[in-house]
Amino acid sequence: KNESGVLFPEALSALGIVPGIKPHLKVYELPGTGGDTVMQGLDSLAARCKEYKAAGCKFAKWRSPLTITASGSPTDLAIKANMEDLARYALICQDEGLVPIVEPDIVMKGDHTLETAVEVNTQVQSTLYKAMLDHGVYMEGSIMKTNLVNPGLSCPTSYTVEQIAEANLAVLRRVMPMAVAGVNFLSGGQSLENAAARLDAINKAKTKEPWNLSFSWSWALQAPLFKLCDGRGGEMPLEEMGALYLKELEMASAAALGKHNPKDGEGSHCPPKEVAVA
Repeated sequence: KNESGVLFPEALSALGIVPGIKPHLKVYELPGTGGDTVMQGLDSLAARCKEYKAAGCKFAKWRSPLTITASGSPTDLAIKANMEDLARYALICQDEGLVPIVEPDIVMKGDHTLETAVEVNTQVQSTLYKAMLDHGVYMEGSIMKTNLVNPGLSCPTSYTVEQIAEANLAVLRRVMPMAVAGVNFLSGGQSLENAAARLDAINKAKTKEPWNLSFSWSWALQAPLFKLCDGRGGEMPLEEMGALYLKELEMASAAALGKHNPKDGEGSHCPPKEVAVA
């Protein structure tokens, strides 16, 4: 409840904010895969979704993280297990009256190339959409939240923001169902400047693609706000934070329309610099 005693979902709804829930539980290491994981929480999901709906929630979000490694991750088993879990989650949510946000997340950790990222993202997303269709998920009633297709943070190869944009569009053109209205990309540890530049480049490079390509960022928007609080002894400069947050949202909104003007170099991938040790 808020300070006035109003339940949180009701208070949010009164402000025009749609309340939702993250119903997944803990990440569990999948035996026999060398470190791949799956998310737990499906067993009790239907009962919990019924409670969430009664409490005022309108949607849910389930994240399934996967990592690209030189040793072969994500394995076919991990991809299949995670994507079928996402499909089951989406079906259960819809059965209980919640809109499912489906989030397959290829994390940026690693040294994989952009070309490898395209291959893995294509495999992951095509497996997901087939699983959703096989499970009977109403595709038009689902929301896709996925990672931007990027090279690994430690990748030694340079890529321009335009090359990254084309890689993202290539994956969408190969696997994205027309029935899904669009994608809200996650930031996945990218800076606001890089995430906005890449989203902007994708939207500028679109031709006849029907999807709305937008953002669902947490860290990219939060990190600059946290930085404002550094060295203030716990004090939160709310007015400054509010003004900065509005500027961030203006940047993100412009990127979602292909109308952002990033600085030179923003959104490109540069190999990490080697540090000389004496």
